[in-house]
Amino acid sequence: MVPRLMVVGHDLLMVWLCWEALHHLRYAMLPNPPSYPLWSPEIAIVLVAQGLVFWWVGLYRGLWRFASVPDLGNILKASLIGLLALALGLALYNRLGSVPRAVLVMYPFLLVGLLGMPRLMFRAWKDNQNTDSKNGIALRVLILGAGRSSEALVRDLRRSGAYQPVGLLDDSARLQGTKLHGVPVLGGLSDAATIAKETAAKLIVIAMPSLDAANMQRVVAICESTGLPFRTVPRLVDVLEGRSLPGELKEVAIDDLLGRKPVTPDWKLIRGWLGGRTVLVTGAGGSIGSELCRQCARHGASRIALLEVDELALVTAQTELHRAFPDLEIISVLGNCGDPAVIQHALKTAEPDAVFHAAAYKQVPLLEKQLREAVRNNVLATEAVARACREANVGTFVFISTDKAVDPVNVLGATKRLAEMVCQTLDDRVSTRFVTVRFGNVLDSAGSVVPLFREQIRLGGPVTVTDPEVTRYFMTIPEACQLIVQAAASAAHASIYTLDMGEPVPIRVLAEQMIRLAGKQPGKDIAIVYTGLRPGEKLHETLFHAEELYRPTSHSKILEARARDASTEIITRAVSLLQTAVANYDNDELSRILRAAIPEFSPSGQNADAGATIVQFPAREARHTR
Repeated sequence: MVPRLMVVGHDLLMVWLCWEALHHLRYAMLPNPPSYPLWSPEIAIVLVAQGLVFWWVGLYRGLWRFASVPDLGNILKASLIGLLALALGLALYNRLGSVPRAVLVMYPFLLVGLLGMPRLMFRAWKDNQNTDSKNGIALRVLILGAGRSSEALVRDLRRSGAYQPVGLLDDSARLQGTKLHGVPVLGGLSDAATIAKETAAKLIVIAMPSLDAANMQRVVAICESTGLPFRTVPRLVDVLEGRSLPGELKEVAIDDLLGRKPVTPDWKLIRGWLGGRTVLVTGAGGSIGSELCRQCARHGASRIALLEVDELALVTAQTELHRAFPDLEIISVLGNCGDPAVIQHALKTAEPDAVFHAAAYKQVPLLEKQLREAVRNNVLATEAVARACREANVGTFVFISTDKAVDPVNVLGATKRLAEMVCQTLDDRVSTRFVTVRFGNVLDSAGSVVPLFREQIRLGGPVTVTDPEVTRYFMTIPEACQLIVQAAASAAHASIYTLDMGEPVPIRVLAEQMIRLAGKQPGKDIAIVYTGLRPGEKLHETLFHAEELYRPTSHSKILEARARDASTEIITRAVSLLQTAVANYDNDELSRILRAAIPEFSPSGQNADAGATIVQFPAREARHTR
C-alpha cells in the first residue's frame, strides 16, 4: 500500500506540474513568451486550495491498489471544485489578473489525467505482480458467462494470484470474439468440453448467478460433460443474507437445481412489525428455530429468547447469534417447553411480544412407533406453550405446522393437525393472536433426505429412495422462515397460512441430481435402491383440505385458509384425555383419542395413497391463466 503522505505529495506535485505545464503551453503560443516562475504566491494559493479540496472530497480514503472508475469520478469532482476554490483564492489575491483563461478551462481535465493515470497503472502493476509471482501454481480457470459477475470474477481471480482466467464462454453472439479485461470470449456454453481441452483449463466457474433452475441444470450438465470440477459464484441474496462471502467460489447446491426462485418478502412490513420488539423461539437450536432467530435479529428484533431442551444446540445457537449480532440482547432458557414451569419462566423473563413455536418431533417413520412421545411433544407441549402465551397476554403466537396435517395418514400429521385445532380454539379474538403456518420439507434441515443422501453418496452408495414415483414439496430454510415471519406480520386471529413450495419434486430426480453434483453417475458410480414406502408415508403430499377455502394475501407465495370449525369443548376434552393417556403410557387410548378428535385421520391407508392428488398452488394457477 502506498503511504498516505506519499500520495498527498504525489497529488500536489501533479497539481504544480499541471499548473506550470498549462502556463508554459499557453505562453508558448505568443511571439515573445514571458517567463513563468517555478514558485510564486499564486502557485502557493493553487496548491493550498486544491489540497484542501482533495481532503474535503475524501480523495485519500481510497486505495491505489483498488483504483477504479468511481475513483476517476471522484478525481474529476475534486478537480472541478478545486478550480472554483483556486479561482476564488486568486480572485481575492490579484483578481485573476495574471491567469490566462485557457489555463482555467484546461486545468481540471489535464489534472484528471495526471492524477488518474498513475493510480490505474499502479493497480495494473499490482494485479500483474500477484499473477506473475504465483504463475507457476495458478489454476487455469474457464468461466461460463461474460456479464457483470464475470467482470468482477476476473478481477478477483487475478488479484488472488491463485487462479488464471484463460477464457470465457457465453451464448450471446455479440459477445463472442470480444475480450473482458483482456480475457477472450472463446465461444458458447455448449463449446465448454472442447475449449476446456484447448485452453488446458483445470476448473470451470459458473458466473451466472441469476440463472433459473432449468438453465442451471443445463449448465451443470455441460460442466459435467467436461469431466472437470466446477464451482459457481454466489447469488447476491446469499451474500446479503450472510450465507456466502463476496467473491467466494462455492459448489453448486441441490437447491440451485430444484426450481426455487428467490422469495422477496415485504421487508417494510416485517421490520415495522419486528422493529425493537422481543421474540421468543421454542426449539431455537433446530434448523427452523435457529434460522427464525437469525431472521428476527436481522430485521429489527431487539431481544430474542431461546428456549431449547438440547444444551449443545442451545449453546451453538446462542454463540452464532452473538457472533452475527453483537448488539442483540439474547436470553437463553434450557428446558422442555412442554413443562409449564419452564415456559412460564421463559415468558416472565423475556416478556416477548411474539412467540414462534418451532419445537416438535417430525420424523415420520420413527413417530409411527413412538405415539406417546409424538402426542406429548407435538400436541400437549404446544397446548402448554399456547395457553401460557394467552395467560401472559403475548401479542402473537405462531405455530409452525406441516403439509402433513392435511388429511393426515401418519402420527406426525395427526398430532400437528390436533395442535392446529388447539391453537384455533384458544384464540378468543381479543388477546393473543394465534397464527398457524404450514409448509413441506425443508432442504438440508436436520433429519431431512438431503443430508441422508449426501452421506450415502460420500460412503459410495447405494442411495435409498422409497419409491420411483414418490414426490415431495421442498423449500430452503431461509425461504421458509422469511415467509413464516411475513405471514405472522400481517396475520389475522386464528388464521392458517400455507406457503407456496413450488412444484413437487420427484425424490428419484433429487437423488440423481445430488449424485451428479458429487461428480458421479447414477446407476454407474452410485446405485439407487428403491426400498418401498415406509410406515406413515404417502406417495404424494397434498397441500389443501377440501373444506378449507383459500384466499390470496398481500404476498403471492402465501395463502390464507378458512379454518374449519373446531369445537372448544371437544378439543379441551381430547387434550385432557391425552394427558391422562400420556401419563399412563397407553398407546391404544392415545390412538383412539386421535381418531375421535380428527375424523379425517386415516392411518390404515398410509401406504395405499398412490393416487393422492397433487394440487397446484392457487396463486400460481391464477397467474398461469392470466
